[in-house]
Amino acid sequence: MDFILDNQETEEQYQNLLRAIKLRKSGEVSDAMNHQGISYKLNWGVSIIDLRELAKNYKRNHLLALKLWNKQWRETMILATLLDEPSEVSEEQMGFWTKSFETTEIAEQASANLWCKTKFAFIKALEWCRGKKHIVRFTGVHLMGRLAITDKKAIDEMFEPFFEELPTLARDEKLFTPLYRAVIAMGTRSKQLNTACIELSQNLQSDSSATAVLLGNQLYEELTSDYVQETFGEEKP
Repeated sequence: MDFILDNQETEEQYQNLLRAIKLRKSGEVSDAMNHQGISYKLNWGVSIIDLRELAKNYKRNHLLALKLWNKQWRETMILATLLDEPSEVSEEQMGFWTKSFETTEIAEQASANLWCKTKFAFIKALEWCRGKKHIVRFTGVHLMGRLAITDKKAIDEMFEPFFEELPTLARDEKLFTPLYRAVIAMGTRSKQLNTACIELSQNLQSDSSATAVLLGNQLYEELTSDYVQETFGEEKP
């Protein structure tokens, strides 16, 4: 990653944010997350709502985001995804951060707050769907779904490469929920993608994996439902 010189203003903002985090700490929330298996190097238990409110007081700042990320607290990493400047995020940074994710919470926050706004979003989502580490694949699937929801300018053809990866991903029980949500997001985006997602669900129904079959059944039921088909102005297939 590029070396960026520090400056006094950014350092002051950084220190102010660290103090603000500590003032909003919640031991109960932190303990509850630990009991759920969500562990961090340091977790002050600050809510996502509070972190978003804190972020609103600052302009996007790439250097500030890098400093926050390097601190490796749960809260500073989430703030980094909220305050980084998407246009200054490099492909190298995306890869470095994503490979270091240790929880799905951070993966979801990075995808929703930052990755989906970068020019590398589709490239990295597809690359990560092919990743070896579970958290990397999770990030790829989640980002794919976020792009389907938020990138209104993307043409349907930009999602086509993902369909080659989905049958393999569908066999991973740990990806069941994020994959279901991502495919539904694509399948409700347009009639063309709805048709493609229905075909995918039908193929999964005859897969050798029980997990894939279950996913296929649930996807087919949702994607062919009357209320989904009515959004396209057509009757249920």
